[in-house]
Amino acid sequence: MSVSHTYSDFRDQQWIQDRKRDRNPDRGSAGADAGPEGGAAGKRARTVGVVRAARELELRRGEFELATQLGHVRAIAGPAAGRRQVTRQEIDRLRAAQGFPDTLRQRVRTVGTAEGAELISVSPGRFTRLARAGCVAPVTFYLNRYRAVVWLYLADELKEFAGREPALLTGRLPLALRHGPDSEDDRRPRNWRGRRIGHLLHQSADPWERAAVVGSVLDPGHLAELVRDPYERACLNRLRPDLAPGHPASEAAQATVRRLLLADDPDEIQWHRGSLDMLLEEARRTGPAPRPGEPVPGPDRQPVDGPPAGDPGDGNPSDPSSPNGLSDPSDLCDASDPCDPSDLCDGRAAPVPVTASGSPLRQDGRKGLLNRLRMRRERRSRHAKAATIFGEACSSEPRDGRHNGHKLPHGSTLRRP
Repeated sequence: MSVSHTYSDFRDQQWIQDRKRDRNPDRGSAGADAGPEGGAAGKRARTVGVVRAARELELRRGEFELATQLGHVRAIAGPAAGRRQVTRQEIDRLRAAQGFPDTLRQRVRTVGTAEGAELISVSPGRFTRLARAGCVAPVTFYLNRYRAVVWLYLADELKEFAGREPALLTGRLPLALRHGPDSEDDRRPRNWRGRRIGHLLHQSADPWERAAVVGSVLDPGHLAELVRDPYERACLNRLRPDLAPGHPASEAAQATVRRLLLADDPDEIQWHRGSLDMLLEEARRTGPAPRPGEPVPGPDRQPVDGPPAGDPGDGNPSDPSSPNGLSDPSDLCDASDPCDPSDLCDGRAAPVPVTASGSPLRQDGRKGLLNRLRMRRERRSRHAKAATIFGEACSSEPRDGRHNGHKLPHGSTLRRP
């Protein structure tokens, strides 16, 4: 009785929400015009950045990101690559809605296991069993201080589930959930991946970008087996989206998140392979993958770099030196690390300039605050180590005033004055 949600289900739900929202296009049309002044000031007033939009909609940053993913707030691509904006008409439409801002906040309200169990009047253990079986799908997650995954669910969806399946909230669970073949499987990562892919497919109209969205959950081995052309793989890697929320800094946290990004169930892998095959055929009909020096499909894309010479495309996944044996190209980077998944070519990251201590430089060539603090800490540790060696050497000298040949780290002989 386990349930698996596909991204087509979530995409259809967003389509219905967009249809309901567009039934009254005149609402908020007053904000579409820039005002009687016009000119440059009027053009700037038509769109705002995401930070200002979240502030005007009285949403926290995480709530605003979730609202854009769910389609409650319509964001458009900005003039710079990777920058999104919100039109003034969209902000006025939401602010003019009845019950603002409580209604909008309720749509993006998320709860954890304890609060979700209390919301539908079940025990936390029963709620976890229902979530693991796929009865409810998480919308996002985060890592706590112990690097454990904390899943979050939409409060409105939990209420709908409680009204739709009241038999699962009381009494004994069905036998399929208690002793079925999939009773020990955790469907939460799979359902979250399907939901996230559905949101990204709904937001993208470019065929190559849509193919990159589906290919982002396949490991490099499956991707190289399905996409033989190295130029196509380079294009998909550059357009690969960021599925996970946030950018964990530690290696352990990145490894935990990386396990959630890749499909691991054979049925799920087969489903994504079939979907990617169809999307690739559609993208190839629109045009071939860009070659070196050609612009990558999509708005504000830079020319793509060519694949490495002699890339056969069928390396051994178990060999670290093989291009297909590398880790997932969508590995998250530290916030201070300028590495970008769009800079990857066939699973290989472009070289990043580093300082003398091995820490990466910022994109403008200057050392960031974290790098300066790290270098200062390294200098202090080296000075403390040198002082320790000096103290040990002095304590081991004879009391008759003769030195015993100890040398400092730089080679100078230690002498007593």
